[in-house]
Order: sequence, then structure tokens, then C-alpha cells
Amino acid sequence: LFVSAKDMHYTTDDGRQVLDGTAGLWCVNAGHGRAPIVSAICEMAQTLDYAPMFQMGHPKVFEAASKLAAITPEGMDKVFFTNSGSEAVDSALKMVLTYHRAKGEGQRTKFIGRERGYHGVGFGGISVGGIGGNRKHFSANLMPGVDHLPHTLSYEHAAFSRGEPEWGAHLADNLENLIALHDASTIAGVIVEPLAGSTGVLIPPKGYLKRLRELCDKHGLLLIFDEVITGFGRLGTPFAAQYFDVMPDLMTLARGL
Repeated sequence: LFVSAKDMHYTTDDGRQVLDGTAGLWCVNAGHGRAPIVSAICEMAQTLDYAPMFQMGHPKVFEAASKLAAITPEGMDKVFFTNSGSEAVDSALKMVLTYHRAKGEGQRTKFIGRERGYHGVGFGGISVGGIGGNRKHFSANLMPGVDHLPHTLSYEHAAFSRGEPEWGAHLADNLENLIALHDASTIAGVIVEPLAGSTGVLIPPKGYLKRLRELCDKHGLLLIFDEVITGFGRLGTPFAAQYFDVMPDLMTLARGL
């Protein structure tokens, strides 16, 4: 039972210090109880604690969007704020569907996720996610028209890899198999974590993400990077898209934000 936190440590109810090795739940990137952050929270609460977002706005949301756009990959300068990573994923899926409908391709309604992928707790995120335990209780209520790529973990070929595995880029070509099965004209988009986090930190094989990008471009699919965990410096760059030099069409963010 944690009762307080400061910098890199939690304090339990019996006085023990516990190193916060996971940054809260991947979200306290700057540490706990940092004075400048606490001061900013207090100042904002005193100035404007809440403003409605339907037909309304306030200066800080524009300031936040501008600062965010300044560190995202070049060309990604449109920001849509939500309340969580789960909501961000469901919103991104809706944006992809709306994009295709606006282009006169409303028949593009299917999504491709990936085994072992985690995309939140909404019905959309669970549907494109690939964790069996998160799906089994709601199997009758998940989104129709979702298929999954195989995951990239291979004990046989990459058990002791350092960094990006040399083996596995060819796994991206399974997207071609799914496209042959469903037909590209029915598929709206592909969503993956550029570096998977919730089922073990799975680093993508060299060339894997670039190949996914190529195949999405070839068949007119939108590529979503779920950067809820990898965003805001987790890989040493602002986002994984910059680290792997692959530009998605949409990015979902949350915890570090």
C-alpha cells in the first residue's frame, strides 16, 4: 500500500522505500512530486480548473497542442486531445473510418491488429488488441472485421538479440496474406505498437516497421502507431516513429502526456 511518492521512490504504509522502476505505470516520466510540476498544477487549478470542450476552448489547450506538435515527427501537426490511451485508440479508429468514407471508400471498414498487442480497454482497443485474456470475456461483443498479424517474438531466432533483432522483418509480409484474404478494398487500417510493451518489451526486427509502412502505402491503408508507452522520450527520441524512422498516419499518445 503506497501512501506517498517523491522523485524515484514510493513510500509504503509501513515506511519502506520502493524504487519506481516502471515510472508509475509508464506515465510518471519526470518523477514524483517535482516542484515545478506541482506548482503548475496548483496554478492551473486556481486559474481555470475546467472548461467545456464542445464549442468551447481555452488558451492552455492550444499552447499544449503547439508544444506537442513541435516534438512530433515532421508533418504530424494536428492534435486531438482525449482522456486516456484507450479513448485515443478508439478515436483513432473512428478517424480512419471517417477518412475513408470522406474519400468515397466507405467500404473500407476492417482493421488489422497484431497478436500480443495491447490497445486499451475500450471495445475498439480490445478488438484490435491481441491479448487472449483481454478478449475472451467479451468475444461476442467485439468489433467485427478485425484480423491480426502474428507477433514478432521468436525464442528460436532472437532469444538473445541485443537491440533490434536481425531476424523477423519478413513477418510484416503476413499483411499481404491478410490483404489477399480480405481484399485491400475492405481494409481501413493497421494498428501496432512500434515497440510492444504490455506482453513483454518486444523490439521490432530490423526493417519490420518500414515494410509495414510500404505495404500500407501500396494498398491504401492507414498506419496507426500506438505510442502510449513508447512516447515522450522512452526510446531516447521524442517518439518511436523518430527512433525507427517510420512515419505513421496517426499516433495515439497518453501516459507521458
